[in-house]
Amino acid sequence: MKKNFLHVGLAGLFLLGVSTACDNDSVNGDISGDSNTDLPAETSYVVAATVGEANYLLKSELLNDGTVSARNNGLTTELGTTWVFYKDQYLYRLVYNQGNAGLSSSYIMNASGKVEERDNTYEIRRFTSNGIYDNYIITASTGDLGAAYADENGYLPKGFQFSYLDVENETFRTNSETILSENFLGNGEYVTLAGYVQRNSKIFTAPIPMGLSQYGVKANNGEFVVYPELVKTESGGSASSAYVEGELQWTQHPNEAWIAIFDNINFQNPKLIKTDKISYACGRYRSQYYQTIWPADNGDIYVFSPSYAKTMTAAVQQTTLPAGVVRIKSGTEDFDSDYYCNLEAQTGGKSFLRCWHITDDYFLMLMYDRPLTATDFVATELAVFKGSDQKLTYVSGVPSSDVLSGFGNAPHAQNGKIYMAVTTTDGNQPAIYEIDPVMATATKGLVVESEAVTAVGKLTAQK
Repeated sequence: MKKNFLHVGLAGLFLLGVSTACDNDSVNGDISGDSNTDLPAETSYVVAATVGEANYLLKSELLNDGTVSARNNGLTTELGTTWVFYKDQYLYRLVYNQGNAGLSSSYIMNASGKVEERDNTYEIRRFTSNGIYDNYIITASTGDLGAAYADENGYLPKGFQFSYLDVENETFRTNSETILSENFLGNGEYVTLAGYVQRNSKIFTAPIPMGLSQYGVKANNGEFVVYPELVKTESGGSASSAYVEGELQWTQHPNEAWIAIFDNINFQNPKLIKTDKISYACGRYRSQYYQTIWPADNGDIYVFSPSYAKTMTAAVQQTTLPAGVVRIKSGTEDFDSDYYCNLEAQTGGKSFLRCWHITDDYFLMLMYDRPLTATDFVATELAVFKGSDQKLTYVSGVPSSDVLSGFGNAPHAQNGKIYMAVTTTDGNQPAIYEIDPVMATATKGLVVESEAVTAVGKLTAQK
């Protein structure tokens, strides 16, 4: 599998803040030259930014104008992997906890209008995807189960590993029941889950087939091995592409996509639906599986596939399907047979890394600069997709790829617009760009005196 998923520094690689000995009091940043005086307000925007070797949470009155600085201001935080705003009430700093990487924590705006860290911290499990359900932030990954589940060869099956963070009660738990991810789709392969969409009490998520584990290769006397030549004869690879002898890495079924529908967050007994119009539905970077299923305001769920299986080395594992979009209509639990959009027909064969819902049935797309069948593709452009019209339009007004250094990982949508952090190499400070989806235009707004901005959102003061 190709490792050049993103050029270093692009598409929000500025994820990790580093703690310093700075004062931990949170006060307003400098906004348009104003003083440092606290400006208690019911609601403020909050920007996560890195300055030197520190990460700060900075407040701002505006997103479409002004300047905010971390000079003697801002709440200094520990490093984080992913920032998640829960509505406008809580901000969570999630840490990919592998090798004792650290603790996750959360933040509020107190009654005085200052951003402060809450009391509890959490050692959550390693995660490859995250989402929100009711009062929970959920993180999930797939990993080996315990020795009690080993087969006669000593091989361990894979299972889901969930962490549930209760945002209101400030508690944390993991799944108490074992949930197998082996043979999840009936083809013997194990899966991971990417993205979570709540509709009433149900969860829609995309199972991403990962291939056959050692356990899956041996299951039922090898009946799930379609291509024996793909079974690894030795261990190798590195990081998220590491493999072990006896497994079959990556899916043998690249020309299909699935959605699993669970009744609740126990993640038991899903309803599975499949389409052969698109390949599996997620964006990928290293160990992270980015959400590419999103609900429109009318309840329709749009399922986007970048067709990343085009990058596989073995021809039999390469999808022949272009990047595309399908839909699950509101009130239904099956794919809309009348809906399909070939995105590559509108992009000259180019795909995308990530996407987010903006408003109505508009979605923001982070686009690659060349087809996935080329080399050294990087995500350097933004586009807007209008679901009902099946139309993709590139956004104008974004800095050119010649000076682009990176985008934020968590844009903020409100009032029909979406706000994306952009970092450049031309000597200008990072800035928040306001994107109008109807016009497909970006306008430079709040300037953040920092090295990079990873997330932007809104917090309302606690009563």
